Amino acid sequence: MTIPNITSVVIFLPLVGALLTLLLRSANAIRMTALVTTVLTFLASIVLYVGFDPAVDTRATPQLVDMFATWFPESVDVKYFVGIDGLSLLLVMLTTLLGPIVVLSSWTYIKHSFKGYYALLLVLQTGVTGVFCSFDVILFYVFFELTLIPMYFIIGIWGGENRVYAAVKFVLYTLVGSLLLLVAILYLGFAAGEAVNGGVFTTDWYKLIEYNVPLGVQSWLFLFFALAFAIKVPLFPLHTWLPDAHVQAPTGGSVILAGVLLKMGTYGLVRFCLPFFPDASLKYAPVFALLAVIGIVYGALVSRAQSDAKSLIAYSSVSHLGFVVLGIFAFTAEAMQGAVIQMINHGISTGALFLIVGMMYERRHTRLMSDYGGIAKSVPVLAFFMVFSVLASAGLPGLNGFVGEFLILIGAFKSTVVSNWLVVFATTGVILAAVYLLWMLYRVFFGPIVHEENRHMADLNPREVTLLIPLAVLMVVLGFYPRPFLDKTAPVTDHILEVVNSKLADVGPSDVR
Repeated sequence: MTIPNITSVVIFLPLVGALLTLLLRSANAIRMTALVTTVLTFLASIVLYVGFDPAVDTRATPQLVDMFATWFPESVDVKYFVGIDGLSLLLVMLTTLLGPIVVLSSWTYIKHSFKGYYALLLVLQTGVTGVFCSFDVILFYVFFELTLIPMYFIIGIWGGENRVYAAVKFVLYTLVGSLLLLVAILYLGFAAGEAVNGGVFTTDWYKLIEYNVPLGVQSWLFLFFALAFAIKVPLFPLHTWLPDAHVQAPTGGSVILAGVLLKMGTYGLVRFCLPFFPDASLKYAPVFALLAVIGIVYGALVSRAQSDAKSLIAYSSVSHLGFVVLGIFAFTAEAMQGAVIQMINHGISTGALFLIVGMMYERRHTRLMSDYGGIAKSVPVLAFFMVFSVLASAGLPGLNGFVGEFLILIGAFKSTVVSNWLVVFATTGVILAAVYLLWMLYRVFFGPIVHEENRHMADLNPREVTLLIPLAVLMVVLGFYPRPFLDKTAPVTDHILEVVNSKLADVGPSDVR
């Protein structure tokens, strides 16, 4: 038995919490309100998870649906339509899990304007969750744009020395892509309305996938959609906003950015680009696969050249998400499954790395690796979690990073769309990841203690250990037993590939598996 309107509760409960924080004055009361709100949201999402049945067919409608007409006239089929399928479920769970973790990580990090910070964090969670639950494309766009505002202020007010530059760059990049996305949505809504909805403009996802977009316009519609999502991923060479945003953002902002905001891009590619524009997706798949592989290798090499630990982890996201994009455009079931599970894996392991670097910064007020060295002797518990997270991010078998990358590479090798040579080059990214991550680990935690301040660093306190334990547990669970999670995502990834195969005009189902 599920709670009525549980999907909407999970989406909007953080927004209610944000409004409550605005009524409070005490910093402790504001923190506690934010923490209680995010914990309750996570508990509600567990109800969502338990209420979801992977055996139920979601090809005609999602599960746990909330839907009602909006203020638009009846001549326009735009509505509040949210629900859950296998693609959105795990991303929603990741978002709600990171909510209380981010609030706790900010407990002592944020030292001013508490009310604004925690209110914006909660609004951001509503926006991200709404993105993953929306099955009306205009509603998706509203939530997609909503995430820009709080993230801009979180970076611009509570960020580092160059925070304003990073915040403006983040918004400008994303806004350009978003405006093109809106143009494409409006065109598609009118065209699909004429073809499959009795002449009524529609942005219902299920109606839009029934519409076979004419080949003459597929390419530019696909490119408008894909550009918006590629910027958000970010895909090479559109990645330059990400290191600035990550390095300047406060720890909580970096965790949310890496954990779930970047996944809005890869989610959009799977949810919209492939089923709406299959011919164009197939046509441009080699280009996207090539850019993904360049991003994998480039991100890894640039990570190795960094002196700032946070910057290194930021560039590693370019590399790791290149694997996700490669999996999406391989057009095989294994690669698609790997891409979806790798979205979750990246959010967990990279989120943990950003948390740990933030904890180090709170103690030493520097992120330069040369300012550390040998601190494993002073902070053994912190060192343990760092080693654990590094190995997971590097793809050690038995931890979560291995599962996604293995499925992506196996699926890409089977692909008839992606060159095997590209996959070979992509595989080098796994080796390079181990190189730059283990190099960072050695420079920061092992070797002799050079700086006297490092001898007296405080180890993790109970609050910080509480933050990292659930992420470490998930790294092991997803590494050793990913089957329950893959079973949840398999039906929807298979459905998307079926839609692609059925709509391809020039390529038969036997050519795209």
